[in-house]
Amino acid sequence: MTVTYICRHCQTLIGELPQQQVNEQLLGFHFLTPEERQSIISYSPNGDVKVKVICDYCKEALDSNPELALIVSPLQ
Repeated sequence: MTVTYICRHCQTLIGELPQQQVNEQLLGFHFLTPEERQSIISYSPNGDVKVKVICDYCKEALDSNPELALIVSPLQ
């Protein structure tokens, strides 16, 4: 079981953590609202956790071109 961080826009793997080493408290998930948790975190049946964040490349592209945020999948 692992916690996997992927970019929500380009689907690039950002990193993985063995779940035995961390818990939701250490990852800061408890600070998220229920709505944020639902849109950012997904759980697979085997217990793996996928966290959708934004990579540096996509953040830079969105910062430089804010109109891309209006498109559903701007950086695929």
